[in-house]
Amino acid sequence: MKKLLLGLIGAGIQRSLSPVLQEEEARHHGLRLHYQLIDLDAAGAGTEALPGLIAAARIMGFAGLNVTYPCKQAVIALLDALSEEARAIGAVNTVVRECDRLVGYNTDGSGWSWGFRRALPKADLSRVVLLGAGGAGSACADAVLRLGAHQLVIVDREPSRAVALAERVNRHFAGGRASAAVDAAAALEGATGLIQATPVGMARHPGMPLSERLLKPSLWVSEIVYVPLQTPLLKAARRIGCATADGGHMNVGQAVGAFKLFTGVDADPARMDAHFRQLVS
Repeated sequence: MKKLLLGLIGAGIQRSLSPVLQEEEARHHGLRLHYQLIDLDAAGAGTEALPGLIAAARIMGFAGLNVTYPCKQAVIALLDALSEEARAIGAVNTVVRECDRLVGYNTDGSGWSWGFRRALPKADLSRVVLLGAGGAGSACADAVLRLGAHQLVIVDREPSRAVALAERVNRHFAGGRASAAVDAAAALEGATGLIQATPVGMARHPGMPLSERLLKPSLWVSEIVYVPLQTPLLKAARRIGCATADGGHMNVGQAVGAFKLFTGVDADPARMDAHFRQLVS
């Protein structure tokens, strides 16, 4: 079998575990796979470099790409087609070459759901607050509503993005369950759960996305950042007594979905998760 050439496009991704996770899982299936990091920060570039990178991926014969912050929405206009889920979410994290076309998919939503059900199987979905209306936040919004959240309140530093996301998911899900809020404190009144889907807490964006005083023991907290795995938010939530799910769950879940799209082969989720935990320990 010829070697599959894959890559990850994003900013500040040098500590990403995607290359070793995908390459090692491929080895277990007897596949030859090389996974290349394409780091905008390392090149001193921004999303304006995306058209050139996607054009180069076509020419160089990439079988697929993962796409992460800040490119999940910007890449859409450069692709030939979108999956139904990627179109509903409005973001792409996986690009697959299908004959001469590049097709955008989203495994973030299914990946978040896989990890969430695994880590917090009894979580109360009565009123969920989502921080972040970007690509990852859009996927989490879609996923938590599919899981049956009664209310979803979206908060973003750009209020117009939160409003736009709420309107988009309400077009796809009956009942008008999503709304936008400007203030995290107001959104968290009566909340049963919190999904943190902003870059805050990443190694390159240190800090807390909200004040620790807004947390309470009855609130579950789902983090999507996985470098570092123990973010300041998770540490604070655990001190207070919140049930938590770290970002590794979503990272492994989306990687399992991407592996299937890239190779046509089912990954072993337990093996990939164990490998991930070993790498970050």
